[in-house]
Amino acid sequence: MLKVNINGVDFKNPVIAASGTFGFGAEYNNFYDVGQLGGISSKGLTLNGREGNEGLRIYETPQGIMNSVGLQNPGVDRFILEEIPKMKNLNTNIIANVGGATIEDYEEAVSRLNNTDIHMIELNISCPNVKSGGMAFGIKSDVAYEVVSKVRKVTNKPLMVKLSPNAEDICDMAVKCEKAGADSISLINTLKGMAIDIKNRKPIFNNVYAGLSGPAIKPIALRMVHEVCKVVNIPVIGLGGIMTAEDAIEFMMSGASAIQIGTVNFVNPMAAPEIIKGLEEFCIKEGIKNINEIVGCIK
Repeated sequence: MLKVNINGVDFKNPVIAASGTFGFGAEYNNFYDVGQLGGISSKGLTLNGREGNEGLRIYETPQGIMNSVGLQNPGVDRFILEEIPKMKNLNTNIIANVGGATIEDYEEAVSRLNNTDIHMIELNISCPNVKSGGMAFGIKSDVAYEVVSKVRKVTNKPLMVKLSPNAEDICDMAVKCEKAGADSISLINTLKGMAIDIKNRKPIFNNVYAGLSGPAIKPIALRMVHEVCKVVNIPVIGLGGIMTAEDAIEFMMSGASAIQIGTVNFVNPMAAPEIIKGLEEFCIKEGIKNINEIVGCIK
């Protein structure tokens, strides 16, 4: 009933844990069997390990959170050596989320994942491009096209590209990524936001700006997913403020083949199994034999 197939990979259901909100899965396995999930997108990985940003990293806002973690991660080699063996025991699809500061970083990190047991790669193009003054790879379509096309040449894994809502033109961005060789698209990543400490008259975050996620961004995410689904011919995975099964259904009706849940994991560690159960109940109530029947029913 809930099975979906994305780029030749079978998922037991369309619910995927979003990168950066689920670690590598072990922590949540203390709450429930994460093997119930369709998949887990790993903590964002870079070629070399990173300590992340200094100062406050998480800040709660009305209807969401802001984060400035800075891609703290063990690096690709340690992920391969230490984390993949543990993730394999979780009995769900492993999606490696990969970022980089240069195109060469992306290429090398992704190529090292080729001979591993991960099922897919999710390319995070929201990372700052250090060779272009710090502007994210995912802002301008031609830059995104370049990084995706070069990564496509070095990997035999299904390639999902995660889009930033801060892109100049999200639809053009998606089309260019498809032309560059993306097998699927995921969106949206966090929106750039800001918070101020009025008592000390300074920004909350050391980097001034941070990523906003949670229910506040859902209407924007839903609109962008709907728009992108109309211009590409590859699967789209929707995310952004999904808190309930009803939210997930909205994204699938807008065209998403699967969904990712992120911020809700911090608010409710049991969110994933609850959403999966809610999807099952919806299908039974509505007489839906296959969840794919509702995908893209909103034109």
